[in-house]
Amino acid sequence: MLRDSSIRKSLDEYIKRRIQEIPIEIKQTFLKTKQVWKCENELDFLYGYYVGKIEEAALHYLLKATRASAGGYVDSFEIRGIIEMHRNDLRDAIKQSTL
Repeated sequence: MLRDSSIRKSLDEYIKRRIQEIPIEIKQTFLKTKQVWKCENELDFLYGYYVGKIEEAALHYLLKATRASAGGYVDSFEIRGIIEMHRNDLRDAIKQSTL
């Protein structure tokens, strides 16, 4: 659990920075998502992809920042909750790069 407010704030800022990097990453990596992945809805595919990717990176960031082990201290649902607080920013970042 994220009891320390400074750690939670740091994690929140990290997630915001990752979201800002997404448009550049999408333009470099996902040139033809529909053709390669056979997706009907590219936005939903990329949204799910980046939620998972940010969640994994946030967990790594948090473990490194707190020097804690994965057991007990870190709740992945809490990390997902923080990511979901930025749902609109994440969707906007993806839309910006797929237009």
